Amino acid sequence: MASSSSDNSSKVYSAFSLVAALGAAALVKKGLNTSWRAATGKNPPANPADPDVSINEAVLWAAVSGTMIGVARMLASRRAAHYYAKSTGHLPPQLQKDGQDASKAPAAQS
Repeated sequence: MASSSSDNSSKVYSAFSLVAALGAAALVKKGLNTSWRAATGKNPPANPADPDVSINEAVLWAAVSGTMIGVARMLASRRAAHYYAKSTGHLPPQLQKDGQDASKAPAAQS
């Protein structure tokens, strides 16, 4: 039975993390759009791949929006994981130790 409970809490975490990440991304996108309008006096490019959008504007928008939305999603997912760990006493299965501890990594092959 413990496995079923773990599976259910893992599914709840996945859904909670997804909703948090999407919500954070939507909020950041709204803020980015407002900031872009304030800084440039025009709307951000709806499609940076459109040839009518200058390459400088397209690259800047892609870099700024991609970075900020990615960071917001990551922070929201981390917050969801923290809440899950605080509630259950352990990290969700998807985030169990993933071998990032360099001291425990296998020695490099020459």
